[in-house]
Amino acid sequence: MTHDTVITGARVVTASGTTQCDIGITGGKIVTLGTDLKGAEVIDAAGLVALPGGIDSHVHISQPSGPGIEMADDFTSGTRSAACGGNTTVLPFSLPDEGQTLREAVAAYRAKAEGNCLTDVSFHLIVKQTDPVTLGQDLPALIQAGYTSFKVFMTYAGLAVSDRQILDVMAVAKEQNAMVMVHAENEDAIEFLRDKAERDGETGPYHHATTRPVPVEREATHRAISLAEIAGVPLTIVHVSNGEATEEIVRARQRGLTVFAETCPQYITLTAQDLDRDGFDGAKYVCSPPPRTSDEWPKIWSGIEQGAFDLFSSDHCPFRFNDPSGKDAPGARQSFRNIPNGIPGVETRLPILFSEGVVKGRLSFERFAAITATNHAKLYGLFPRKGAIMVGADADITLWDPGLSKPIRQADLNHGSDYTPWEGFEITGWPVRTILRGVTVAKDGAPVSAPIGTHLEREAPDVLF
Repeated sequence: MTHDTVITGARVVTASGTTQCDIGITGGKIVTLGTDLKGAEVIDAAGLVALPGGIDSHVHISQPSGPGIEMADDFTSGTRSAACGGNTTVLPFSLPDEGQTLREAVAAYRAKAEGNCLTDVSFHLIVKQTDPVTLGQDLPALIQAGYTSFKVFMTYAGLAVSDRQILDVMAVAKEQNAMVMVHAENEDAIEFLRDKAERDGETGPYHHATTRPVPVEREATHRAISLAEIAGVPLTIVHVSNGEATEEIVRARQRGLTVFAETCPQYITLTAQDLDRDGFDGAKYVCSPPPRTSDEWPKIWSGIEQGAFDLFSSDHCPFRFNDPSGKDAPGARQSFRNIPNGIPGVETRLPILFSEGVVKGRLSFERFAAITATNHAKLYGLFPRKGAIMVGADADITLWDPGLSKPIRQADLNHGSDYTPWEGFEITGWPVRTILRGVTVAKDGAPVSAPIGTHLEREAPDVLF
């Protein structure tokens, strides 16, 4: 049998084990795992590690961000950046603009993505209204059409929903077998602390962090879990930043609840002090939840190592720094309230975790594959098509050079932002080739393909893995 493409010589890693074998690809699928395979194209991967193509299930691309504010990445630049960082699938969020229904928002969002993606994409929904049309018609119809996960916010004016609204949304999730994702921060507590900070003249970027302290996240995490227990639904808590919130999740699991958890690179590498840099530079690090102290890093690492965290995502939410439609928005230098929330990170997520986790001995290759690809595919209804190097799966494979060392540099990145929060951060272990459905889309940190990405309809979440 002659394959379209054969990858030879690589150490092949899945979430369940590691082996040395050839990978035979035909028609965009993995059809053979064996030795001495024949192919029209042969990729010599000696000395490299073959991992499932990364799945970043928490990214924000081309999303409405408020009057006069513009996200730095559209689907062209966002998926280009993702592919160059070793990802083959990303899951951004479809947010209804003012006056749009959920279905109208999804249709408009798909039109933005069509023909512009270098990775495959699938959309989470954001539910900010709980009117009869949204809950009775649009949300059930979209779930049945393959949009099997949606996010609710407990913070941000215009997005935050009440406990009763969360319960109503969870009821739909239970009926339709969908996954609820929650951004857990207490909006009333944040507003109380913001008002006090401004009265005290504490208005610089650093006070974005001081007004969103750990208890704000811990309390909301506990409350979100309690609401899910009342509604009888599984739950995913996204971008967990600290040990106390992690403990809430672990305790819930010990009570028998089905709660999944996600964390991000900023919570093992950045701190609140980064928001206190000279001048306005701290604005580059404003995101929610904010980075904590370095004392929280080992607590997050413990959760990653011991299984408290199922997902490692980027929460990529890019804005340009030197731009009045980005971080330097009107009023941003006068008050942290006006600084757009979010940092770029889709291209650096995998290298940071590989370098800090695998290379430094904190993570096995298998655990890395699980929390960067396989678990994402299972939880969000893409497995076994995505997330694993196995016969029958899409040939989504990233080849890694585990010994390649160099710093992260904005000049080398492909996102639309004009900075990276990790400028100069030393990395060992880089993705050197990203293969989507058998086609090389990125090589040595640069795109090398036309945009061949497609939109993926998804199945119900797998809550048993």
